[in-house]
Amino acid sequence: MAPNNMARIYVIHENDAWVEPLRTAFAEQGLSYTEWFLDRGVLDLSDAPPEGVFYNRMSASSHTRDHRYAAEYTGAVISWLERHGRRVANSGRALQLEISKVAQYQALASHGIRTPRTVAAVGREEIVDAAKRFTGPFITKHNRAGKGLGVRLFNSPDALKTYVASDAFEPPVDGITLVQDYIQAPEPFITRVEFVGGRFLYAVRVDTSLGFELCPADVCEVGDAFCPAGTAPTITAPRFSIIKDFRSPIVERYQRFLDSNGIDIAGVEFIADRSGKIYTYDVNTNTNYNSAAEAEAGLFGMKAIARYLGSELQRIYGTRAAA
Repeated sequence: MAPNNMARIYVIHENDAWVEPLRTAFAEQGLSYTEWFLDRGVLDLSDAPPEGVFYNRMSASSHTRDHRYAAEYTGAVISWLERHGRRVANSGRALQLEISKVAQYQALASHGIRTPRTVAAVGREEIVDAAKRFTGPFITKHNRAGKGLGVRLFNSPDALKTYVASDAFEPPVDGITLVQDYIQAPEPFITRVEFVGGRFLYAVRVDTSLGFELCPADVCEVGDAFCPAGTAPTITAPRFSIIKDFRSPIVERYQRFLDSNGIDIAGVEFIADRSGKIYTYDVNTNTNYNSAAEAEAGLFGMKAIARYLGSELQRIYGTRAAA
């Protein structure tokens, strides 16, 4: 294809704060780009989209920022882009998995990747009935959530029944609540494996002592995180730390899974139980990075994303979209 100097990078999102580090990375690498803030809009299906590489950063938690239909609108826009053959990093299929953990778990299972036992329920009575299928501690979570919001730990169906009947109950935006085995790890941490361009970038250890609010972005840090086990302990070590020389057979499985589902950029989270079995419980296609952990390790996710998008533009259009 002949060089197309009009082609450029487009970033699809609905949260300015989460894009700021990417803006810095683009500037450092001399790449021009355009942002599409898709909380609302008008889409004329008879028009053709501009030429370029489109990076989908739509989040499952967009509804918590009063962008109730941002994900649905983004799905329509990506369908339009893909119909015209545009390159979309994190495709329409990736968006489907971002906004449905049920879809995620089914896709992971098709690649032989173990997930926690999960029952999906719609309706308050049905949520309690679902919990009766579990014999030990279990958690509830929203099918569409993001950042671990809405996750709660219970030791019995009666405790859940009390919560579901109370004003504290948080109804999920899509109506689907998941009841899931609580995986007891020997130490309070999970591992998040980051991929850019479908390839392993690094793994980060995340301390879970303060609860389930696990968004790594600096702007996600909260002072009073929900602690599922009572009073939150004082944490002196960094909550996020990049694991040096991380090696695991799960990385190869994740790469195959990402490739088959049109996911170019993602963080995949897993937890290991006391016997060492790995359970994968979340695929975040709107991945963010923790600046302190990256500075300590000398590895930078947003810089890797910017390089990848620039290389895709060069590969397809013969131009680097210089600023």
